[in-house]
Amino acid sequence: MSTAALFCAEDYRAYLTTLARIQLAGSGPLRRKLDGSDLVQEVLLQAHVAASQFRGSTAEEYGAWLRQILAHKLADAQRHFGRHKRDAALEATYLETMAGDASRLQRMPIVEQTSPSQHVARQQWALRLADGLQELPEDQRAAVELHYVGGYSLAEIATRLDRSKPSIAGLLRRGLQALRAQLSASGG
Repeated sequence: MSTAALFCAEDYRAYLTTLARIQLAGSGPLRRKLDGSDLVQEVLLQAHVAASQFRGSTAEEYGAWLRQILAHKLADAQRHFGRHKRDAALEATYLETMAGDASRLQRMPIVEQTSPSQHVARQQWALRLADGLQELPEDQRAAVELHYVGGYSLAEIATRLDRSKPSIAGLLRRGLQALRAQLSASGG
């Protein structure tokens, strides 16, 4: 039995969707051609088919493996729609930015964690947080993801979402309040 069989890829759907949306938000014309949910469906299918290729043993390594598959899918889409040749640097760029996004997702300022050094707890936190983000109204979710996960400024988010900076600040405040309430209600 492969170690990938110990993990349920479906548990990572919201997490991967969050990362895919952030990557697509910064990818210019690609964001109009692809849907993050469809991309994640392809990732989960590939993870299922290629489960025997997973060489890790922890949930954190499994999440990193899924992020790598997502980065490859994004790079493939960029090449397809941009008519670029295979470019290893393109995949490396997606992997690097996605690793940063995943790290910021784990450190989002919702509640204080008592033991942030525990890798399993941090990975589970990121998965729960991504599930919570999925429950937010779309405008709040987009603002929170772009700011706290994607690292975008209020001005950049305002431009992307065609809103004013005060409106974005309000979306962020309400989004964080809603996330805190969700996580408190679910024991987080």
